[in-house]
Amino acid sequence: MMRLLSVGKPAEDLGFAVGKNVATACGKVVFRNELIELIQYYPTTGKVHPEPILIVPAWIMKYYILDLSPHNSLVKFLTGQGFTVFMISWRNPGPGDRDIAFDDYRKLGVKAAVEAIGDIVPDRQIHALGYCLGGTLLSIAAATMARDGDIRLKSITMLAAQTDFTEAGELTLFINESQIAFLEDMMWEHGVLDTTQMSGAFQLLRPNDLIWSLSAATTCWRAGGTQRSDGLERRRHPPAVPHAFGISAQAVPQQRSGRRPLPRRGQADRAVGHPRADVRGRTVRDHVAPWKSAYKIHYQVEADVTFVLTSGGHNAGIVAPPAEEGHFYQVKNKPENAPYVGPDEWLKVAPRTEGSWWPEWTRWLTARSGEPCEPPRMGVGSADGESLPDAPGDYVHL
Repeated sequence: MMRLLSVGKPAEDLGFAVGKNVATACGKVVFRNELIELIQYYPTTGKVHPEPILIVPAWIMKYYILDLSPHNSLVKFLTGQGFTVFMISWRNPGPGDRDIAFDDYRKLGVKAAVEAIGDIVPDRQIHALGYCLGGTLLSIAAATMARDGDIRLKSITMLAAQTDFTEAGELTLFINESQIAFLEDMMWEHGVLDTTQMSGAFQLLRPNDLIWSLSAATTCWRAGGTQRSDGLERRRHPPAVPHAFGISAQAVPQQRSGRRPLPRRGQADRAVGHPRADVRGRTVRDHVAPWKSAYKIHYQVEADVTFVLTSGGHNAGIVAPPAEEGHFYQVKNKPENAPYVGPDEWLKVAPRTEGSWWPEWTRWLTARSGEPCEPPRMGVGSADGESLPDAPGDYVHL
């Protein structure tokens, strides 16, 4: 198997530090278990919409891709628009966590976060957002909740996330049956995936963007493995079982004989009846989650779907603050019972707007939220009798 070089200047040489000039939004860890810390951010407006927002990042990334710096923090933007924001921060697993299952990420991640938010903001529905694999995980959690009659989610937003992996993008260049067998054996031996291979693959997908990017903070987030303790420039160790599930889904979307069973295409979303907003990067830029692959959500759910196609790639298309020039997007809504329109036709008829998609999304959320009210209390106390830390928390440094 080819070993991939991880390219990136060490974060300390670039002057970035978690909690100082990245991950700077003010908040507090309000819940902790063996897999997540849940961060609640302080309100920055006098009143807030009653429905909080839960953000679910991918477990292979540091959560602060959505809170990089004050000028390009989605968290800061949302609190400034009168929303209460919660964010999952995943613990970096080690070799002893080899048996953590994919469903543990649903139960100890999304489900636990929803329950903790319910304790803080009782009797209110939640706007849930999932980014990349966090969106895939959220879609499975939401489908399970809908199946069980759980109505705590009011809307679902998917950022550069796929629920059908038959056209999974250029990551499939690195994945075939023999590679999967090799990776599964290696992950079982070590308990985690060696991140030099994972991050190198991400960088080679789009070298102009991912290796020679002009954005130093984003480059630090993208680069390298997870060996450093400062938590800035390193990705996560994916634990063996859920990551094997993920790479198998990308390589062979149908159930594979002799290996772990995978959900059938679309199965994860068919039960979901929530309004959905889907935000994607353009085909030529997002090599991780191609937009036509993500577009398949239109015929996988029985729900109102608003699809947003942004300029930029898998990261730059999402981190698109309003003050930053050069962004544009296309957006079009499909009511639940409207006929399906294919992606090529959609591209022709969806109106194009110059600027960031962030204000478009907050208008979408506001239209599905109640009248502003007093902000909720901050948190519920402690974990295991010990005080929980302020944001960015402890797990982000592991």
